[in-house]
Amino acid sequence: MNRFDNLTVIVTGGARGLGASHARGFIAEGAHVVIADVLEQEGKTLADELGNHAIFSRLDVTSDADWAATVAAANSAFGPVSVLVNNAGVMRHEPIADSDPAAWRRVIDINLTGTYLGIRAVVPSMRKAGGGAILNISSTGGMKGEFGVSSYAASKWGVRGMTKTAALELARDNIRVNSIHPGPVRTPLTAGPAVTAHAEAYGVDPEAFLRSLAMPRMAEPEEITRLVLFVASDEASFSTGSEFIADGGQLLGPVPG
Repeated sequence: MNRFDNLTVIVTGGARGLGASHARGFIAEGAHVVIADVLEQEGKTLADELGNHAIFSRLDVTSDADWAATVAAANSAFGPVSVLVNNAGVMRHEPIADSDPAAWRRVIDINLTGTYLGIRAVVPSMRKAGGGAILNISSTGGMKGEFGVSSYAASKWGVRGMTKTAALELARDNIRVNSIHPGPVRTPLTAGPAVTAHAEAYGVDPEAFLRSLAMPRMAEPEEITRLVLFVASDEASFSTGSEFIADGGQLLGPVPG
């Protein structure tokens, strides 16, 4: 039996990158998936590719109305929601002293407030389902300082803290809430800009930065998806409020030489 047979899953930022990988992973495990994103054409194309077990819902994660519509679409198409993956996120590279407050607010609104709104919107449906799992995609940037990406790091630390509070509040509803902390992953968001920013911060070229990691490469999206599927499944039934790290040893520090 597949781990998510006939369960309803919402994946935000699901049109491409890690989100699309997660959507495909849940479909392969028997789920019904709502691909939620602002990228309408890419989201609809992916939903068509995945077939009758997937739909697209346009979702700006900073909008209460969009969240209500997405949860309603999930309930109508497939039934109460059992899994939410808060995956949508953006990154901006600029030192604090040179930063734009409007850009700061945008990153916080999408990465942190968007996650909060998602948890808030999905809880009534999950209660009807008898429980569920919420996975908030944070980052290694939510575990340490990140040079030149203050808004991103602040948002990902915030996601980590909010995850723990939500886990406490929702445990008696049989809703588990955990955070996932990827390191470098080969996606449109991180493969280029993030690795370049890290490399520049340490005065090395991007290839040298990757060579300094304990596992000297970026992850493929599917490697993060396998962790997401595990944490969302009953195999992780006694885990809530926890951090799950998939960083190839990045947080261990650089390997000498």
